[in-house]
Amino acid sequence: MGKIRVLIAKPGLDGHDRGALVIAQALRDHGMEVIYTGLRQSPVQIVQAAIQEDVDVIGLSSLSGAHKTLFPKVMEALRESNASDIPVVGGGVIPAEDIPYLLEQGVNKIFTSGSSTEVLADYIQQLIDPESAVITPPKKIAHIGIAVNKIDDVLSFYTEMLGLELESVETVESEGVKVAFLKIGESRIELLEPLKESSPIKQFLTKKGEGVHHIALEVDNIDERLNSFKSKGLPLINNEAKQGAHDSQIAFIHPKAANGVLFEMCQHLEGSEK
Repeated sequence: MGKIRVLIAKPGLDGHDRGALVIAQALRDHGMEVIYTGLRQSPVQIVQAAIQEDVDVIGLSSLSGAHKTLFPKVMEALRESNASDIPVVGGGVIPAEDIPYLLEQGVNKIFTSGSSTEVLADYIQQLIDPESAVITPPKKIAHIGIAVNKIDDVLSFYTEMLGLELESVETVESEGVKVAFLKIGESRIELLEPLKESSPIKQFLTKKGEGVHHIALEVDNIDERLNSFKSKGLPLINNEAKQGAHDSQIAFIHPKAANGVLFEMCQHLEGSEK
């Protein structure tokens, strides 16, 4: 497979191209060929350039606030030119509430302000060569971890008031906790009771009191996922997976990566969570 060719364009009257130039250079650093069309390009001009240059991907950058008008016009011009097979990604100052609309119009993905160029490059690589994909989205929420002082003191709320069935109770030595699992649909609630002063759950309780501690996401290929996170500079609590409850491998992402939310990656052996 040859080098991926990417056209970077700024549709409309946007007069700033610093961000687009940074992205173009970052993609070149990842071994891609980049064609930059410059400022103030019309949707038709962008599509014509993409066809003439025989690019694999179009990247649209917008800071002007006109993305809801201009991005769909690019998609329309692609259809009219029988070039709808060229995927389009967008980025810039784009509010979250506008993203579903742009995706409905045919844009493959929107990268918001602050997105990593590493993530963008990886996405483009996987878009053109799906077999290169290492990371797939999490399967589901495996469980929600709730820190409690003592499981026996709170269990009746979950079993008697909410009507959930206690599935199992076990000790996780690596975390210094006793864990009670209550199944709810395809997920679980995990009650976490500290067994020693050095337990992270004990430290959490001392600082914040009882409450939601973390959200665990069920994933495949946890080791490859952690390596990918590290290559992108994502802050981690665990650089390598370790033993968790229910015969699982787990690792935590640092909460500063997710605006204060502690996420756990969790991979179960086949059949171990049933």
